[in-house]
Amino acid sequence: MNRYPLWKNATVIIALVLGILYTLPNFFGEAPAVQVASVKATTKVDPALLATVESALKSASINPKSIVLDANSVRVRLADTDTQLKARDVLDKLLNPDATNGRYSVALNLVSNTPDWLSSLHAAPMYLGLDLRGGVHFLLQVDMDVALTKRLDSMGADLRTSMREKGLRHAGVGRDGKTLVVRFRDAETRDKARAVISANQADMILTDTQDGAEFRLLATLKVQAERQIQEFAIKQNITTLHKRINELGVAEPVIQQQGADRIVVQLPGVQDVARARDLIGRTASLEVRMVEQEAGSGTMPLGTELVPETKRDGSVTQVAVKKLVVLTGERFADAQSTFDNNQQPAVSIKLDAAGGRIMRDLTRENIGKLMAILLIEKGHPEAISVARIQGEFGNSFQITGSFTPEETNTLAILIRSGAIAAPMTFIEERVIGPSLGADNITKGINSTMWGFIAIAVFMVSYYLLFGFVSVLALSANLALLVALLSMLQATLTLPGIAAVALTLGMAIDSNVLINERIREELRGGNSPQASITAGYERAWATILDSNVTTLIVGVALLIFGSGPVRGFAVVHCLGILTSMFSSVVISRSLVNWFYGGRKKLVSISIGQIWKPGIK
Repeated sequence: MNRYPLWKNATVIIALVLGILYTLPNFFGEAPAVQVASVKATTKVDPALLATVESALKSASINPKSIVLDANSVRVRLADTDTQLKARDVLDKLLNPDATNGRYSVALNLVSNTPDWLSSLHAAPMYLGLDLRGGVHFLLQVDMDVALTKRLDSMGADLRTSMREKGLRHAGVGRDGKTLVVRFRDAETRDKARAVISANQADMILTDTQDGAEFRLLATLKVQAERQIQEFAIKQNITTLHKRINELGVAEPVIQQQGADRIVVQLPGVQDVARARDLIGRTASLEVRMVEQEAGSGTMPLGTELVPETKRDGSVTQVAVKKLVVLTGERFADAQSTFDNNQQPAVSIKLDAAGGRIMRDLTRENIGKLMAILLIEKGHPEAISVARIQGEFGNSFQITGSFTPEETNTLAILIRSGAIAAPMTFIEERVIGPSLGADNITKGINSTMWGFIAIAVFMVSYYLLFGFVSVLALSANLALLVALLSMLQATLTLPGIAAVALTLGMAIDSNVLINERIREELRGGNSPQASITAGYERAWATILDSNVTTLIVGVALLIFGSGPVRGFAVVHCLGILTSMFSSVVISRSLVNWFYGGRKKLVSISIGQIWKPGIK
């Protein structure tokens, strides 16, 4: 008799149940929604915001189907698009009274209609790519002038340090456009400074000038140095965008340079559009400045400006900081959440060599004074940390205060992800709707469906009951594949649909091998039960060899491919694994269910068995 042990049958049943459960969310479609997310790094999404949203909708007589608070946003599911638009307008007006400096993103979105009982199992539909479902497309412009200006400011700080180390007195270092101006009281000191600067700053072109009794040294960047700074700005910003978009979990994002100063960002299949824009739109830059100690109420010394600081309780205060930039974000090498010597939450920061030298000089001269780390978003500076300098430090230091571990982790992420070389602005934003890929979806589903029907008709007509078993196993394979893609939250593209169709053909090929092997055993005179056992066991080696060689190619495509090629490879590799399980284990379980309990089995329904010499 052919019977599986209990554990194997339990494995098959559990796999089928999980496959069906995690496939189901793909059939419920999507509902219109409004998503509220923070666009300010210091603005939190918390239960208080949830209560505000609920109250605003209730006041506007809008009855949402559900309101959910997750780690990064508040999602409001609504009944129809008209209600969606009304809710968006109400929430945007309430949460962003200052339209030029909004603190929240209130965006139209689509959320899954998956029932709550399925969502509680973390079952969610798989994403569809830009060619099927659509997605988000951004075109960003990198401000190269700001990149050059920031670099010149940094070089100006380096010049001060170099001259101070050599004991050379100067009358000030300033910037006039793209030129650094160093002022001296005598020509001899200027000549000595020229030699020092030439040795330390090979990228500068130095020119001597004189204005009355003032001797000046003009320093400008070489053309090649400007080009290198611009290339660095693009590469650094692309790297930062990659880190930010990783928080979205997008399977196959496209982030690439376009032209000399633009970056294209495509997020295929992303559902959380508001979160995507929040992360990408946080084109912030970091600056370290000193706090003005002498600023009093109503008086602001020259070279000082007020910036807001959000306290832990949500209140906002104004901090007077000097306009002189001590360090920029490009000097920050790393930032990690940690604990200080008193086991209190802190942020550990590491600077590069140049930044460490500047910080060492700064802290030596300003012990006991306040230093601020500013985040500049869309031209609006905000203090994310104001701390007192306790002692001299250089490349490594800690920011301490009344922080919680969660707050230090947020601050560390903010410092790491905020270190872009130059600010970026959105010059194009397109949300590509599902109508764009509707024709591709229809054709892809139809081709897969008709291919499945053709296979089913052939298998049932040629192998009868065993063909029917093969079709059931093929159906289970399709369900398991879709369930895996959904559990992994993979992005299905048109090449992915082609991989699904290919997987069906490969999966049924394994069943053909098994059925033909069983036929051969029956021709050889073996009993039906022995033929079934021998057919599955002897066909396994051939099935394994053919699938492993194909899997090797799939893995190679996955490693070395990109874009649509990787999308094909992911589905292809997963399909090989599910097809091996379904064509061998599940089909054998079904055959055992039909024939395994019969002791005296005379014949089996596997189609016409042609024997040599019989016509």
